[in-house]
Amino acid sequence: MYCKNCGNQIDDNAAVCIHCGCATENQQTLQPVQQTTGNESNTIAIVGFVFAFLFPLVGLICSIIGLKKSKELGGAQKGLAVAGIVISAIVMIIEIIVIAFYASLIIALISGAATM
Repeated sequence: MYCKNCGNQIDDNAAVCIHCGCATENQQTLQPVQQTTGNESNTIAIVGFVFAFLFPLVGLICSIIGLKKSKELGGAQKGLAVAGIVISAIVMIIEIIVIAFYASLIIALISGAATM
């Protein structure tokens, strides 16, 4: 193969010309392969982890989706998705306990006021 820029003979598999440094047709076919090197992140797992503290139901749903997506991405942010699931569950249990406590307190106050 000959370089389109300088005209010197180069290897058929060369990505660049060794004489002038100009890119060959082989480099254009290799370029997309070099760009996808596994730097993908699991954004939904990150969102699930953040929402686990703020809105635990949304965090739980996003973390479950992120856990499933981590399998497709080769385990990217799997730990973050699992942490989001655990934190969401714990926060929801705490919220249920607090709501039950306040509900029983209000019922006790109402029944105490009705007996007076």
